[in-house]
Amino acid sequence: MDTSLRQLAAYVAVAQAGGFTAAAARLRVSQSTLSRAVSDLERVLGVRLLERDTRNVQLTAAGRETLRVAEQIVDAHRSGMKQLRRYLLGESGVVAMATLPSVAAVLLPRLISAFRGRRPGVSVRIMDGLERAVLGKVLNGDADFAVTTVGAASDRLEHRPLIRDRFRAVLPESHPLADRDEVTWEDLATQPFLAVGPESSVRRLTDAAFEQAGAVVAPAAEAGNVATVGGLVAAGLGVSAMPALVLPLLGPGHVVHRTLVGPAVERRLDIVVRARRTLPPAAAAFLDLLDEARTEGREVPEGAAWITH
Repeated sequence: MDTSLRQLAAYVAVAQAGGFTAAAARLRVSQSTLSRAVSDLERVLGVRLLERDTRNVQLTAAGRETLRVAEQIVDAHRSGMKQLRRYLLGESGVVAMATLPSVAAVLLPRLISAFRGRRPGVSVRIMDGLERAVLGKVLNGDADFAVTTVGAASDRLEHRPLIRDRFRAVLPESHPLADRDEVTWEDLATQPFLAVGPESSVRRLTDAAFEQAGAVVAPAAEAGNVATVGGLVAAGLGVSAMPALVLPLLGPGHVVHRTLVGPAVERRLDIVVRARRTLPPAAAAFLDLLDEARTEGREVPEGAAWITH
């Protein structure tokens, strides 16, 4: 049956109002328009739906059953369109973001809380992992965007610089270097160095920093999790170097951190999206919130700073 939503909506309006005049006033259309739509529906269905007189209409048996079905269809369409409108306004849906563990645990929680306060109908899915896995989530479409460090350039990805955090020396609190305000990479090279695993972007940057300082370092131990490295430092097994956003993840323990120079090394974190892709409305709204936080200079951990240019 080739019925249209317009025909069904017109019929529901007439049946509920008890006549064409009241229905036309409610819908702000002409009676002739409603009459034509109902007649077209009757013709398509092949039955009479209404018994008409000069003032009122009475539903036939077929008309009552048609009204029951038509109301369900019209209500479902109205509800669906409301849901679609909320989605298009970014008021419903899911924001899927991929990011590094330090960003997920330190930078994002307050922002997510603020976002959910504004848009309680939107859920947030965080996929945390190492740089390569995070970028893979964006490329394969699992994540709407990423907040991560970026290694090799790719024409499949677009980058928006967001924040930078400076590397700090991480030391046992009883270590002789802990008495200094500044520590050099050469200083760290003379100590047992505790590194994160080779798949980590932190490891890539620490290796590069030692090379720039002219130091050759073979890690005394390495671990995939920064909290594990923090535990090893706290136990007095050596020293390490971590960016500012990572430091809160080291956990409780007898650990201190100091300014690291010679060279001063910063990690840049970008918003990364797949090139030539239109973001879902809710995801675009979350990125607007990130831009707002950057513009307003909202508080970030010591050693980190928004990139504003």
